[in-house]
Amino acid sequence: MSDEEHHFESKADAGASKTYPQQAGTIRKNGYIVIKARPCKVVEVSTSKTGKHGHAKCHFVAIDIFNGKKLEDIVPSSHNCDVPHVNRTDYQLIDISEDGFVSLLTENGGTKDDLRLPTDEALLTQIKDGFAEGKDLIVTVMSAMGEEQICALKDIGPKN
Repeated sequence: MSDEEHHFESKADAGASKTYPQQAGTIRKNGYIVIKARPCKVVEVSTSKTGKHGHAKCHFVAIDIFNGKKLEDIVPSSHNCDVPHVNRTDYQLIDISEDGFVSLLTENGGTKDDLRLPTDEALLTQIKDGFAEGKDLIVTVMSAMGEEQICALKDIGPKN
């Protein structure tokens, strides 16, 4: 054995996987699935019968949870699909900067400043109008596979 010490440069995160495997036949409507490396919400599932040679197939129609694009995939029902870990977190809105980023208050009192305003026009105007009126706003942030986006808004009344 050598006396040299080996140093490994680790570029990995804490080892928490962005997805987990789930059998295609068990994924239902309103569940989540990864199609073309994008986290999606399933809007339609149809299963075909087994053919002369083989597997029943599941046909998934899903919508990307971040950009709203419709994606489709066909997978044998006995095979595993990747399912994204999707988390929703509520933050209080503190400020909106001129360059389109928001400043959010976390539960432990810190701030989160790395999120952009949503691209959804209706939600964007609701946030801007509510903030301009001085209301206390709670935004819901959805995160999956290393991406985050504001997906909902709650008004908890005027600032005191």
